[in-house]
Amino acid sequence: MAAKLILGTEIREEILEEITAEVAEIKKKYGKVPGLVTILVGESPASISYVTLKIQTAHRVGFHEVQDNQSVDISEKDLLALIDKYNKDDSINGILVQLPLPKHIDDKKILNAIDPDKDVDGFHPVNVGRLMIGGNEVKFPPCTPAGIQEMIVRAGVETSGAEVVVVGRSNIVGKPIANMMVQKGKGANATVTIVHTRTKDLAFHCKRADILIVAAGVPGLVKPEWIKPGACVIDVGVNRVGEKPSAKDPKKMVAVLRGDVDFDAAKEIAGYITPVPGGVGPMTITMLMHNTLKSLKFKLGIA
Repeated sequence: MAAKLILGTEIREEILEEITAEVAEIKKKYGKVPGLVTILVGESPASISYVTLKIQTAHRVGFHEVQDNQSVDISEKDLLALIDKYNKDDSINGILVQLPLPKHIDDKKILNAIDPDKDVDGFHPVNVGRLMIGGNEVKFPPCTPAGIQEMIVRAGVETSGAEVVVVGRSNIVGKPIANMMVQKGKGANATVTIVHTRTKDLAFHCKRADILIVAAGVPGLVKPEWIKPGACVIDVGVNRVGEKPSAKDPKKMVAVLRGDVDFDAAKEIAGYITPVPGGVGPMTITMLMHNTLKSLKFKLGIA
């Protein structure tokens, strides 16, 4: 029997509807809406496309959205001053700086300049520390890991006592989702193992997993024989492996995307599985909106 698909596209719609309703309620009661600023430096087509999607989503859920485009040659000093301006702006609850930045600007210095209480990406060291402590200390979990956990919960997968194996140790996905799954609370209470490129026997560890989260960035890394029958498989990998003609316009070429898991074979073994595309991807911006709403709620004392 084929695995049940966990579709990020569907869960995204559920969450965005919930956010829209809550924003409307807060606006009616307090006269406030979440404020989100996105700072884009330069004109990278990929960055512009991603930022545009963030803007559209923010408008959809009723946020006050500010798009601040800056020249590629802006100085590091001026960019820091811009962030300081938004740190002090009471109408702004979330500050995003779209990466990558030009080579003359230190990414780390810029991200660390954002007020941790407006760091809705969850990358500031203060928020990383809060995540590590867990419980009520957590303000903004990183968006992709938060989306993964939400998908697991909404799919009805039991996490308490489950064996979770995370393939990948990045600061953006691997480490934070492992930390989140081991905490006390909903969608957690799991026993977590992190494996990576230096792990001696990846297959051995993957076979033990009740929940297998793969974020290695290697297409087809996880073979079907590595998957425990009935396991929940979350494939975070989005790897461009070629091009094909667009279904809408055959003259236009579009990217062929593959996950880190052999999906076609794995879906016949797993109990639950996310597709690529349409799985984890749509959840990242969704949880960004969720974190921005939380930022306003913290400010209002209603979180």
